[in-house]
Amino acid sequence: MTSYDRPRDPLVLGVPRAAFRPSAIFLALVAIFVASGVMAWNRFGNVRFDVFLFVVSGWLISLCLHEYAHAVVAYRAGDRDIAHRGYLTLNPLKYTNPLLSIVLPVVVVLLGGIGLPGGAVWVDRHAIPGRLRHTLVSLAGPATNVLFTLLLVLAVRIGLNVGGPVEFWAGVGLLAFLQLTASVLNLLPVPGLDGGNMIQPWLSPQYRRMYDLFAPYGFILLFALLWSPRIGNVFFGAVFDVADFLGLPPQLYVLGLELIRFWRG
Repeated sequence: MTSYDRPRDPLVLGVPRAAFRPSAIFLALVAIFVASGVMAWNRFGNVRFDVFLFVVSGWLISLCLHEYAHAVVAYRAGDRDIAHRGYLTLNPLKYTNPLLSIVLPVVVVLLGGIGLPGGAVWVDRHAIPGRLRHTLVSLAGPATNVLFTLLLVLAVRIGLNVGGPVEFWAGVGLLAFLQLTASVLNLLPVPGLDGGNMIQPWLSPQYRRMYDLFAPYGFILLFALLWSPRIGNVFFGAVFDVADFLGLPPQLYVLGLELIRFWRG
């Protein structure tokens, strides 16, 4: 997600190279993702726990890359100060706070198998000229999720023909499904979410003031919408239809969701 109007630092003159280096936390997540993927492929130890680590670390990596996409487009669009906020280091702790960036999305994944949007980057709207650039900044994150969805579905479809442990491909299938749900959720025109932020610059001043009033409560509004049986059924029906259209086997991501709940035995 993206948030706007954080005060600028007028003393910023240059951007050090360290502002663009991947953080140690992100590199550790990548190492866990690769190692757990290898363990799941070889059924090393408790394969359910291997898949758990594989999916959770992969999901956290995608959250980092989602927010990084926002940040790098904002940087290119004119907000140079964004580099000094740590958003270009892929550090999940820089995106709002650990509860929203890490804990809540992982809990929702474990309980419901939904790719809930994570943290947010603060973007200085006054440093970015033009409404189209603001829309592109907001679009960058969901576009990353869409790209990940397509790549993971392609990997699953190729991998099932190549062979290998079903547990490993169930983990990849679940990651693809999480990216799909994240893509749809992030594109919903909800105030405060990426879909809403994409259209916000094009609203009239009256509607923009109303939008800005509700934007801080976007997460609450999203939960309220999904809690409604009618809207929830429409949302999940649309997600399942898109998954079927892409050729993502439902039994695969259902198995993946069961495997990551390793505590059930």
